[in-house]
Amino acid sequence: MSMDKAPLSRDPISGLITSAVEYMIDAGQRSVLFLDILRQRGDQYQEHIAQTAPHVLHYTAELVMDGRKLVEPVNYALVRIIPPKDTEIDLERRPFIVVDPRAGHGPGIGGFKADSEIGVAMKAGHPCYFIGFLPEPMPNQTIERIARAEALFIEEVIRRHPEADGKPCVIGNCQAGWAVMILASLRPELFGPVIIAGAPLAYWAGVHGKYPMRYSGGLLGGSWLTALASDLGAGKFDGAWLVQNFENQNPSNTLWTKQYNVYSKVDTEADRYLEFERWWGGHVNLNAEEIQFIVDELFIGNNLAAGRVKLSDGKTVDLRNIKSPIVVFCSKGDNITPPQQALH
Repeated sequence: MSMDKAPLSRDPISGLITSAVEYMIDAGQRSVLFLDILRQRGDQYQEHIAQTAPHVLHYTAELVMDGRKLVEPVNYALVRIIPPKDTEIDLERRPFIVVDPRAGHGPGIGGFKADSEIGVAMKAGHPCYFIGFLPEPMPNQTIERIARAEALFIEEVIRRHPEADGKPCVIGNCQAGWAVMILASLRPELFGPVIIAGAPLAYWAGVHGKYPMRYSGGLLGGSWLTALASDLGAGKFDGAWLVQNFENQNPSNTLWTKQYNVYSKVDTEADRYLEFERWWGGHVNLNAEEIQFIVDELFIGNNLAAGRVKLSDGKTVDLRNIKSPIVVFCSKGDNITPPQQALH
């Protein structure tokens, strides 16, 4: 009786060597492409900070009001977003005003993609305006002074649209969200609907054992680090410290996950990564008085939620004065502004 010969099995050693060579070739190619993306990020940063008014807006804009020329100058400005050629705007619809966050980064995140807050509003036919800022604050600039400037900006938008079917819808992103809420409580007659996205208002709220930023103030002994950083900056607080504070909440993402994601998808991830890093790494400065107000009055003192913020004229900021509908966007994936801080 004859037996068929079993097929010769592949040599496991040669298979292992082949796989190792393929892996090394792939890793080498990925490493070269990844390092080139990092080079592009560095070049992009240098080009960005060299601009007089760096931003990441996807749209063309024209200057309407320059806050530096006000009686109480600020480094903010109001611009009108020029709609793309294929977008039809109805001037009788309520205008939208997007206020960008000055939370360490430069302006533009509310309109840095075609499918953004500005893009969606224009697609629906609304005129759009944008409140952004320059990298350097004006001397003696305070949060209160900025609020008064933004009130003038909104008044100008209302004046430009006398036939509009409602007062402007104002969108405040992150830091701009609580700033918009302060202004809406002081000047409720200026506002149509208010939309706040990822904006902290109840600073002591949260989930036990989660969101390390809530604990850092107590663990580090209050706001002395903020004051120290401002003193080292000769009265200015470098926004890079603020961004670093965000990064410290999840160091594994900062040091590994974000970079490995680009490395593992090096053929497709470069554009998205570079677009985001242009905003995330484009830092701006704040006056010591501004950041100290934010830390002491809001994040540590919780005085906005408690109705204890007092202005220079003695007026108290009371969020109950707001008469407009308020739409809140928040996410469990946001560890900077957890839902509890946005909603409570």
